[in-house]
Amino acid sequence: MSVMEMTPLHPRYGVEIHGIDLNDVDDALYAQIRAAFEEHSLLLFREQDLSDEAHLRFGRYFGSVENRSVPDLKEGAEFKVPEVSNITDDGGVTGEMDMHTLNLKANMLWHCDSTFLPIPALTNILIARVVTKEGGATEFASTRAGWADMPEDLKARIRGRGIWHRYGNSRRKISPELAEDALFTKWKDQHWNPVWTNPVNGREALYIASHAFAVDGLDDLEGERLIDELTEFVTQPDYVFSHTWNVGDVLVWDQRAVLHRATPWNYAEPRKLTSICISASEADGLDALRPQN
Repeated sequence: MSVMEMTPLHPRYGVEIHGIDLNDVDDALYAQIRAAFEEHSLLLFREQDLSDEAHLRFGRYFGSVENRSVPDLKEGAEFKVPEVSNITDDGGVTGEMDMHTLNLKANMLWHCDSTFLPIPALTNILIARVVTKEGGATEFASTRAGWADMPEDLKARIRGRGIWHRYGNSRRKISPELAEDALFTKWKDQHWNPVWTNPVNGREALYIASHAFAVDGLDDLEGERLIDELTEFVTQPDYVFSHTWNVGDVLVWDQRAVLHRATPWNYAEPRKLTSICISASEADGLDALRPQN
């Protein structure tokens, strides 16, 4: 098989992969895609025509599909691919202050997915189905590049200190009422190390999210300030790539090494992305992410 053609998306990370139909992925092609994933953290495939079934089939190459309703989704089991959308069942759109839209606005905070789950996400495979005329871009920030450049005195303040994550924390920043919804309170707080080391290449990345709310050994205010300071450093413009969606775009990124956030759009316009998260495994370095104390 010939080597995939790639062009950079950002000087430090991310590539667009050309000439690939994701309907045709086999073991050999996946091996090349996975190698690019480990090295570049963010992959873009344009002009793809993937059904929900093909979306799932491609996702399963990376590992177990995350299902927040039924753990350990088995191949062949009934599963509705999650939608990130403001479109209602009758074809309209949710109002800007509707709880559903407020939940979408919480995605505009810098985060990686599923840090609040007992098994966090390795990757998200996101497909554009309906796009807006303006706005609605998705931004990414490399916590691998940011961590590599971070001053040692700032690194020293977080090294060895576990960080606590809670789904409702990110929702609380948008709406206290939203944070109390059962959807955001069903999991107990999760405790992760602040650095995720890629076991393939040994490269470290800061592991943080808008769901993070406390730091071991610091009081609440100190912990929040440190989380904010770390997040601010790794989301400086030098580490950010912004993607403007076209229908059929597919983005795949490494949750261990990249933060992301949505950006606003005219909420009177419909927008729909479909999203499959793949759970991290021990082979992805999950064991080392768990604090030992």
